[in-house]
Amino acid sequence: MVGPPRQCASLGWYTGVNGKRARMRRLASVGLTQPGWAVAQNFLVLQRVMIGVPATRYAKSGDVRVACQVTGTGPVDLVWAPGTASRLDLDWEWQAKARFLARLGAFSRLIRFDKRGTGLSDRPNRIATLEERTDDIRAVMDAAGSKQAAIFGMSEGSSMACVFAATYPDRTRSLVIWGGQARWVQTADYRWGLTPEDDERMIRDLEETGVTLDYVLGPGAGLGAEADPASVQSLMRYAQAAASPAAFAALERMNALIDVREILPTIRVPTLVLNRRGDPIAHVDAARDLASRIPGARFVEVPGDTHELYAIDPDRVLAVIEEFLTGSAAVTSSERVLATIVFIDLVGSTEGAAALGDAGWSDLLARYYGAAEREVRGYNGAIVDRAGDGLLATFDGPARAVRCASAIRKRATGLGLQVRAGIHSGEIEKRDGAIRGIAVHTAARIGGLARAGEVLVSGTVKDLVAGSRIEFENRCTHYLKGIPEPRQLYALGGWTGD
Repeated sequence: MVGPPRQCASLGWYTGVNGKRARMRRLASVGLTQPGWAVAQNFLVLQRVMIGVPATRYAKSGDVRVACQVTGTGPVDLVWAPGTASRLDLDWEWQAKARFLARLGAFSRLIRFDKRGTGLSDRPNRIATLEERTDDIRAVMDAAGSKQAAIFGMSEGSSMACVFAATYPDRTRSLVIWGGQARWVQTADYRWGLTPEDDERMIRDLEETGVTLDYVLGPGAGLGAEADPASVQSLMRYAQAAASPAAFAALERMNALIDVREILPTIRVPTLVLNRRGDPIAHVDAARDLASRIPGARFVEVPGDTHELYAIDPDRVLAVIEEFLTGSAAVTSSERVLATIVFIDLVGSTEGAAALGDAGWSDLLARYYGAAEREVRGYNGAIVDRAGDGLLATFDGPARAVRCASAIRKRATGLGLQVRAGIHSGEIEKRDGAIRGIAVHTAARIGGLARAGEVLVSGTVKDLVAGSRIEFENRCTHYLKGIPEPRQLYALGGWTGD
């Protein structure tokens, strides 16, 4: 299928030295290159908000402390899931953004955070996975005393917002997405986003020079070639303070792996998707495609040729969001959730029982199941069933599920046993202590294809653990019994460490 024109060409992001010089001359003509310019522009807004700047607090998410701020007194809790990088304290120095946040706080209790690795949050030596980012939303809500909130996914933050809404429908009042796509780099079956070559070029530039004018106008922030100089200056300073060049490069490399297409149909909360008609990053048709995959989602197209939320007619955008949040009751069912399903079977149990006798085999099984149950609890999973030679468990994160299956395999090997495991992520229905749904059948079929000692996962699981350093080997494309579409399957290879 022929896709839209390459977005980078329309903005001239990599058009050579002459193009960069022309843009610099334009910016210099309005004094943008002078260091004191931003100070003068921001002085009045700093005067207005300095007294009311909220305290930055820290939520504990695993071993990481996530910086967060709470503002506003509205009736609805609203969690802001930021884009690639953010910096809480500088939000109040960016005049357009500060005004927008204050307006959101008029009809919500706004909970914002810097995701791990950026801004004021801890900066571990590796970039967070999508699963860890989702955990951070939960940790921030807990720290803010929020039992249920609307989740606002901003740009790349839309990915973690969607995963959170699907995984924790009981804690998600509703979902709002601005400038989001299901993935950010083109593939054979996805025509929007950067080409792999342009994405790699952007990442190399970030590694070498950090955030540049080209990145802000083009593939990074998408302000557009005609952006207001004040917005360009604010965002340049903001981005350079939010993350280091190496961190930006690693974040963009991680973002290139994200693909939430299979997660979107499992979202069961009221959803609003907004996108500008000429957004140079999130193509309007890609945003419309994302909305079409979420049951009942409402799509709103707004005017403008920029990715920025605050640049053009922000009051119109705020009015749509306010009506959606305050005029829509939360309609959720915690019985249907996104989960990762793990089937683990013992291999050669008949032979083992014959060799050890009934008493010896029963004792060995008791030790194995005791160890397996401890591992499941240790990885925050839940055992659904333990019948015969099999174990069925669910997890709220795919990386935890994969690591748990690997740990159980190791425990089994230590007892002289062999296991095989099948893992898949999808929507399940919980009822009377049991789970059901096509995702459960898919995981069972995958487990049936696994070899002795093998942990076999679906392509969905592989996509969701991108950036976790878990390594997989391409196994096969297989038609699973009862599943209409073929599934790409991968065998767990290990991981490179944390």
